[in-house]
Amino acid sequence: MNIEEFRNYCLSFPGVHDKLAFLNTKSEYDRGLLAFYVLDKWFCLVNVDYFDFCTIKCDQETALELQDLYEDVQPGWHMNKKHWISVYFNRRLPDSKIKELVRHSYEQVVESLSRKDREQLRRLHDEN
Repeated sequence: MNIEEFRNYCLSFPGVHDKLAFLNTKSEYDRGLLAFYVLDKWFCLVNVDYFDFCTIKCDQETALELQDLYEDVQPGWHMNKKHWISVYFNRRLPDSKIKELVRHSYEQVVESLSRKDREQLRRLHDEN
């Protein structure tokens, strides 16, 4: 998988948009972080220049299980380690599993939205 494929996959979910979220930081790496949002909440971060890993939302129990099963799944880089994991690309973890985890992250964020926001998301989806 490459950055274009990954970005297109993330943008395929209803209500998703992306932007470089940290353009004003001193760190070159952080300036390259592309954040994927559902409405106004992050569900995924990835560096567009390095494309080394993505950081995604994950419930704590699943995160611990994944970290035990896969060396390519680590606690979330620069994020709350209870709710975020970092998943490394182009190693042993198949792209299909990475996509499954990204979808899970998106779904977790959607579930956390208010009813009003979920309804707005449904309307956006229905219009497309």
